[in-house]
Amino acid sequence: MLSVNSQSAPQGGHAEASVELGVIAANIAALREHVAPAAVMAVVKADGYGHGAVPAARAALRGGADWLGVVHVAEALELRRAGLDAPLLCLMSIAEHAHVDAIAADVDLSAGSADMVRRLAAAAAVASRPARVHLKADTGLSRGGATPADWPSVLAAAGAARDAGRLNIVGLWSHFASADEPGNPSIEAQLAAFKEALAVAESAGIAPLVRHIANTAAALDVPQARYDMVRIGGGSYGLATLPGGAPPWLRQAMTLRARLAMVKRVPAGTGVSYGHRYTTARDATLGMVPLGYADGIPRAATGLPLVFARGRRWPIAGTVCMDQFVVDFGDEPVAEGDEVVLFGPGDDGEPTAQEWGEALGTISYEIVTGIGARVRRTYHD
Repeated sequence: MLSVNSQSAPQGGHAEASVELGVIAANIAALREHVAPAAVMAVVKADGYGHGAVPAARAALRGGADWLGVVHVAEALELRRAGLDAPLLCLMSIAEHAHVDAIAADVDLSAGSADMVRRLAAAAAVASRPARVHLKADTGLSRGGATPADWPSVLAAAGAARDAGRLNIVGLWSHFASADEPGNPSIEAQLAAFKEALAVAESAGIAPLVRHIANTAAALDVPQARYDMVRIGGGSYGLATLPGGAPPWLRQAMTLRARLAMVKRVPAGTGVSYGHRYTTARDATLGMVPLGYADGIPRAATGLPLVFARGRRWPIAGTVCMDQFVVDFGDEPVAEGDEVVLFGPGDDGEPTAQEWGEALGTISYEIVTGIGARVRRTYHD
């Protein structure tokens, strides 16, 4: 098994986020089969959802991804510098982005306003090549994209820039608000709004290469949303925001583990960590785990049974600190250097990122993307 470190180990090498690249490739292959004949975009924004953008992108392409997606131009340029030449869409263009550099690097850009279309056309003039642009319609998320009232002006600006040789209109797209809530009436409403946006574009003489609205949840659960391409974010890594998480044929790619940095025996009645929010009920063995909220372990995890060691789960004893937290192992014979697992695919009974999210009232995406830079990433294939 190949193992590669993308970052130097933290002091003592006590913690790592282990990423199975073969799992990412297999997830993409399974998703391709599930959504066929739609193309698959693997979204590797936010450093590949915390998994490492470049390794995750390479694994996704190996699994059959047709496109890559990011949010910021800097993320796109990082992939290009790494030698990845697959079709690549920057999903959020903002005024401060280096559009000229993106156009020169053959990065597709998004525009949800007539003003942004004109900015991209101006950047294309500087780059001496047409910008590849995906026009975004706001179908009900009320975030990025043009409202139905503004959509015709966006299409008109894009058509003018195309006719001037400044723009190639590659895609038309939108994004769901509640695709992870099966049966939510907004899903059908947004599909209808997207269909209308496509019709308005067609009447304006705009025929894109790709139409896309489906995120991971919609790709999995809303077949009529797949159109020409689906955008797979969390699903690439075995995660989903659908109730209960991803289907069992997708596998979680990351395991977060650490080694006990210190073990001590304390008497009953010992207060543990800040504020003594936990007190030992009996003589107990305490183990210090060298991960804290600076590393992505939420302070709200205090008291929750989210640590796996020696074949069972243990609660976090006392307040999660910036750099460490404590586990009360009772009379369990643990020792310094013993491994604990915070989350993984669940094969041995360890919590999953989905369980962490549910326990903390959030989603698995927030858990994995929150793992900090001090935690060494290792890659296995």
